[in-house]
Amino acid sequence: MPNAGFGRRGLAVLLDWLIFTLFATTVAVLLQYLFWWNNDGGLTEAGYRQAGYWIQAAMMLFTLFCWVYLQGTPGKLLMGCRIVDAKTGMAPSVGKAIVRYIGYFISALPLGLGFLWILWDPRRQGFHDKLGGTEVLLDDESQKSLKILARELG
Repeated sequence: MPNAGFGRRGLAVLLDWLIFTLFATTVAVLLQYLFWWNNDGGLTEAGYRQAGYWIQAAMMLFTLFCWVYLQGTPGKLLMGCRIVDAKTGMAPSVGKAIVRYIGYFISALPLGLGFLWILWDPRRQGFHDKLGGTEVLLDDESQKSLKILARELG
């Protein structure tokens, strides 16, 4: 299977960002109303910070779960991409997924060079993929479904 390129992966990240932002905003609003209702004053600044940490932890665990058990986040799956172990072609292990997740921060640090690396790497791997021993492949079935959907809509 061919490797997914920078554009498709970028759109997948954008979709994930939209989905995760909607989730985080919904949780924050629900927490605000819950605490406002019970305390007549809403969340304190410290309460917002603590809620933010819990939301970030939940999103990290959700991302890792998706990578290991579904082979992609919702955005990647919608874009017809699949995350695999670069050596076996199977789903990444929990350990590889954790290293890949940490690698996202490393990819972002030098002005996003680790993400831009996807543009000229022969296997279209970013720094996070190389560190985690993963690849992002185009999934033939998802790609066919996207083409059919695009033809029906257009």
